[in-house]
Amino acid sequence: MLRKAVAIWLGIASLAPAEPITLPAALRLADAQALDIQIAQQKVAAAGAVYDRARVLWVPNLQIGGDYTRHDGQIQDIRGTVFGTSRSATFAGLGPQLYLPLSEACFAPLAARQDHRARMAEQRAATQDTTLSVAESYFGVVQAGGEIVLAREVIVPAARELVRRTTALSEGLTPPLEVNRARAELARREAAVATLTEKAKTATAELARVIRLTPGVSVEPAEPPDLLVTLVEPDRTVDELIPIALTARPELAARQAVVQATLARLKQERLRPLTPSILLRGISTSNPGLGAGVFGGGINGDQRAFNARSDWDVQIVWELQNFGLGNRARVRERKAEYDAALLDVFRTQDRVAAEVVQAHAAVEAARQRMSLATGALAEARELVSRSMEGLSQTRRAGELIVLVVRPAEAVAALQTLSQAGTDYFQAAADFNRAQFRLYRAAGQPVECLPVQLDAVTITVK
Repeated sequence: MLRKAVAIWLGIASLAPAEPITLPAALRLADAQALDIQIAQQKVAAAGAVYDRARVLWVPNLQIGGDYTRHDGQIQDIRGTVFGTSRSATFAGLGPQLYLPLSEACFAPLAARQDHRARMAEQRAATQDTTLSVAESYFGVVQAGGEIVLAREVIVPAARELVRRTTALSEGLTPPLEVNRARAELARREAAVATLTEKAKTATAELARVIRLTPGVSVEPAEPPDLLVTLVEPDRTVDELIPIALTARPELAARQAVVQATLARLKQERLRPLTPSILLRGISTSNPGLGAGVFGGGINGDQRAFNARSDWDVQIVWELQNFGLGNRARVRERKAEYDAALLDVFRTQDRVAAEVVQAHAAVEAARQRMSLATGALAEARELVSRSMEGLSQTRRAGELIVLVVRPAEAVAALQTLSQAGTDYFQAAADFNRAQFRLYRAAGQPVECLPVQLDAVTITVK
């Protein structure tokens, strides 16, 4: 499809198409298969699990099992009398275990929820970054394809024709060195095709890596190489886009969620000495844990008199860590984390605003370059056409008959066309990349999209 489009646009014969891929299809593949997005999704899942666990801190742990104790030898009773005995006991049952600082029960779920929101925002940012990476790789393939077809189907045939005509004119009308010049230029153009082929394969490999296609797969964009994608309306100014970006960018949402999480943890540490902790234990066994079940025992190994038993211990305690010095240190630690998170928000805001300004400038520069490159390419094509015609035309200069266009001038015309083609496809690719960078810098806002997108439909994340 790409070669056919270039052929129609340049007025040359088309070549057999390779396996086509469209920009929307590449973006959908990246959304489904990109590793960065999958990693971000797993981080969201992990943060969600932490949040779920924080919401059930008030639910005690439940222990189920049995306990066997045996004593042989001296023992002391409650009055202080020491005597010898042998006894054993068996207990089977269950018991809850709970250690719940109320400050943690109140604030840990709030902090965990904000962490979860931050991971979700980071997932959206990873999706947007991946979209940009796919688009840049895709337009690299488009650019390389346009350049290689122009070189192979226009410039190299023209260089061969120049060698043929210069060889025919070498007897009397042009020095033999002009033939050497034309042949050298043909060799350069053919070498350029090899270089561009390598460039195209490299760009295709990078695209396949980003969207996780089979390594070595041959894909070719279905869109023409002069495709121009407009994602942000041309009349949008920087002053309009910056407030939109500060609202829509997921990176800012993630940083703001982190600020809220650190604030919740700061409040938790400030209130920790003032709020009690609740402890619930079963103490039917010598090692606290089991609180209700069946208990029995007797002298030596005799096990009898089994019946129900229940022993519980509930405590409400206040704790001053290291006589309050530890609490003060933890408050300072959380305060520093909160201040750092707040400063990170300001830094991210500055970065977002700078990215919008830079991307907007790139779009404007690429738009101007595209306009100039279009005119330059048309002029270069006309220059090559007239130069080839001039090689077969002569005029009289005194007693001499000279060529209207010398071979050296035709060689220069081919070089001009080659450079103009490179500049044209580079400008088109840079314009599209700049559009995607600006769209991503603004946070992919729907309100910036034109009513009708030029030749491509983009799915907004």
